[in-house]
Amino acid sequence: MGQKEEKNLPEGLEVGDVSKEGYEVLVRYQNWRVAVITYGEMFDRKNIRRLESHRETDEVFVLMTGKATLFIGREGFPVDMEPWKICNVKRGVWHGICVSADARVLICENEDTGPGNTDYMDWAGTDAG
Repeated sequence: MGQKEEKNLPEGLEVGDVSKEGYEVLVRYQNWRVAVITYGEMFDRKNIRRLESHRETDEVFVLMTGKATLFIGREGFPVDMEPWKICNVKRGVWHGICVSADARVLICENEDTGPGNTDYMDWAGTDAG
């Protein structure tokens, strides 16, 4: 879980914080995980050149701070995220994301989501904005 805080916590409670840039898994439990995206070059708008599609599961995104844009469908239709609004990208939908330097985006997905059940598509991207 990210960077664990060392406090006098009751048994059974973990408290953590984001400790690196990019994508970081915060919690794993049975068949699901909670992760966070923070700014990193791979999530900079000018570097988005690939979309992905998960064959077996939806993926939930929640913008907590900053700005983020989801790119949806083969055309990469841009959707500016709003803080604390849940964006559920359905199974099989092409998508990508870019984030601002101060952004934190919470992600909930199946634990086994990855290259084995995800398709990738080269995309021309966008240099706008």
